[in-house]
Amino acid sequence: MNVPRPTQASSPGVRKSMQSNKGRDTRPELALRKAAHALGLRYRVSARPVPSVRRTADMVFPKAKIAVFLDGCFWHGCPEHHTKSATNAEYWAEKVRRNRERDAETDGLLTAEGWLAIRIWEHEPPLQAAQMIASIVASRRIRPGPKLTR
Repeated sequence: MNVPRPTQASSPGVRKSMQSNKGRDTRPELALRKAAHALGLRYRVSARPVPSVRRTADMVFPKAKIAVFLDGCFWHGCPEHHTKSATNAEYWAEKVRRNRERDAETDGLLTAEGWLAIRIWEHEPPLQAAQMIASIVASRRIRPGPKLTR
């Protein structure tokens, strides 16, 4: 079903709220990055893992080929915390469905390029998420082989 997109916000309050949504450096992102940095992880912020794929990850570990996405509960339809909008419900349901569809497509595109996409919900404890990321990064880092001697 193709739901037409409204050209204006349903109210001035909604418009103001939508304009204040940040694309990066949100509180959950900053908390996750701080926890990851404290564990010694170094990463690129808000970067394209694969230049030819027009998708930006929140944290990128190029050597390990890992892209981390911190998904908002409302925007990505968290099974635990997603709430249905009372106003303009059809539009928002379609928006979330498209976001989830794009997330799955992104994961597939990255996998095809040899990357691992990690998805973390914004409600997950930052330290716990950072520890999980650190473990996966450590397991995927390319280790040099034995040195050959003559």
